[in-house]
Amino acid sequence: MNRREVVAAALARLAPRLPDFETEAVIDRALASPGLRNAQPETAAWLALVAYGRHVFTEYDTLLDEGYDRDSARHFVLDDLNAVLAEWGSRRRVSEVETATEDDPEA
Repeated sequence: MNRREVVAAALARLAPRLPDFETEAVIDRALASPGLRNAQPETAAWLALVAYGRHVFTEYDTLLDEGYDRDSARHFVLDDLNAVLAEWGSRRRVSEVETATEDDPEA
């Protein structure tokens, strides 16, 4: 299996109800991010999924544009992000601790 297939398989386990068009966008993010290029497939899939959900399905970018720092913006969108993850069938959630320690530079 190539890297794309391995990340796709990890993503399917993490978010089994993620729509196909969203799946492709998350995989593309995982493969394009320099910070995720050498990460384990499960880690790359998770961080790309969280970053995608945060940027596309929450007000995160708007909060940044309004002058909030990254940690504050992440705090304010945490519930919305976790609701999106739940819709996608993810059993895993993002916690306040994770938002402060994520190492994906694109998140």
